[in-house]
Amino acid sequence: ATECDLPEHRRSPPPIDFSKVDPSKPEELLKMSKKGRTLMVFATVSGDPTEKETEEITGLWQGSLFNANFDIQRFVVGSNRVIFMLRDGSLAWEVKDFLVSQERCIDVTVEGQVFPGKAAKKDDAKYKQQNDVKAKKSKKKSEHKKPDLEGNSASHLKQEL
Repeated sequence: ATECDLPEHRRSPPPIDFSKVDPSKPEELLKMSKKGRTLMVFATVSGDPTEKETEEITGLWQGSLFNANFDIQRFVVGSNRVIFMLRDGSLAWEVKDFLVSQERCIDVTVEGQVFPGKAAKKDDAKYKQQNDVKAKKSKKKSEHKKPDLEGNSASHLKQEL
C-alpha cells in the first residue's frame, strides 16, 4: 500500500523544513505540521440561535470559504456550535481569521486555542462600548466650543472674566 492508501493516523507526518520556520511565529510551525491532515475548527454563533439559524449562518460562512477555494465540511453540533472540518489542516488559521471577522461569531477554537470572534467583543463590552461612544461625543463637543490658544484653559478663562 502507498502512503495515500493508509489511514491518516498511520501516514508519516509531512517532513518539516525547520530552516524555513520563523521561531517568532509558532503558528507557522503548527501550519506545517498540519499540512495535508484533517483538522477541526470549532465556531460558536452569537445571539442564542436555533439549530436552523446556526445552519443558515454557518452555511453562508462555508459558502464564502468554499468560494475562496477552501475544501471544508461543516457539521452543526449544537444550537450555536459548528465544526468546520478541513482536509488540509495547514489552512485552519486562515479559516480562523475569516471566521473571527464574521459579525455573528463569538469564538473559534483551533487545536484547543480559543480565539474571540467579532460577536464576543460585542457581548462582553456592549455596555462599555455605548458609554465610550457617549464619552467621545461629549468630548468632541466641548473641544469645539472655543479654540484654546494658550493650551491652558484656566488662564484663558481668567482673561475672559
